[in-house]
Amino acid sequence: MACLRDGFNRPIKYLRISVTDRCNFRCFYCMPQEGAINRCQTDLLTYEEIALIVRAAADLGLNKVRLTGGEPLVRAGMVDLVRMLADIPGIDDIAMTTNGMLLATHAEALRAAGLRRVNVSLDTLRPDRFARITSVPGFHKVMAGIQAAYEVGLRPIKINVVVVRGVNDDELVDLAAMTQENDWNIRFIELMPIGQSTDLSENGYMSIREIKERIAVLGPLLPDIRGEFLDGDGCPIKANSLADSMADSLPNGPARYFRLPDARGTIGFISPVSDHFCFDCNRLRLTSDGRLRPCLLWDDELDLRTPLRQGATIDDIRRLFVEAAAIKPEGHRLSERKVPTGRIMSEIGG
Repeated sequence: MACLRDGFNRPIKYLRISVTDRCNFRCFYCMPQEGAINRCQTDLLTYEEIALIVRAAADLGLNKVRLTGGEPLVRAGMVDLVRMLADIPGIDDIAMTTNGMLLATHAEALRAAGLRRVNVSLDTLRPDRFARITSVPGFHKVMAGIQAAYEVGLRPIKINVVVVRGVNDDELVDLAAMTQENDWNIRFIELMPIGQSTDLSENGYMSIREIKERIAVLGPLLPDIRGEFLDGDGCPIKANSLADSMADSLPNGPARYFRLPDARGTIGFISPVSDHFCFDCNRLRLTSDGRLRPCLLWDDELDLRTPLRQGATIDDIRRLFVEAAAIKPEGHRLSERKVPTGRIMSEIGG
């Protein structure tokens, strides 16, 4: 099967799908405290439309799908969507990014439907601080969701931590230490100047270099050998030979993986600002209202919903994917202080 490539010869293998712009949290760096203006239900892609788009993507060699939001589990019938996507030939990995609040309720059914893994957003280990960050007193429900996911086999468990100076940077050591006893991947993420976080970028931003210096008190960070053969979300690279791996899979996403001595879990670092990973980006993004977005940090989008509802065929959708790949930029322009302004993070899905 031919592999879709962008204008810089990067293979495009991965589609992130925002299934809703709604969220049951109000994290200050992602969404206004009063909440975003939610789109009408008719504005959202139906599950059948999403499945058709994924079939078109799979025909072009995309084999990995991640479901995001907003919060994906606030949309009814998510298990049905996972099952529909799992039945599409060529799609061999379906994952989800969630805040974990509803995960305990749905983990078993999601796993049975074909979900492989989850990333859970968790910026603090302190229940009172959790409530301040999210505006929801749900810390213990999230921890129960993580445990439920682990028990049903949604592994490895990956915890996404957005680091904000003056908010949670005093917990970096505690969070990293969780990997010593738990088979988790704690992933520290630099605050990105997009949406609500734009105004925080000057004072709230902390580089991965400083984060590493903070957690060095736990011991040396050893490059994780397994991480060299994982993609950016910690999924094993499948290849028949090292040559195949180099050709098809080494564009491995944003995370770089390390391990503390004798730790069960790993620590990942995602540095979109200080050491960007654009040179090996392998993804496109689909917004909940049907826009195909070549880059998180540019405002360019292609409308898929309108053509679909006007009778577009799967061949037409494939052509729009090719067009989106062709306009995918070489990289973002954060160093030039140029940031996207068209959408807040909760609308894009990260």
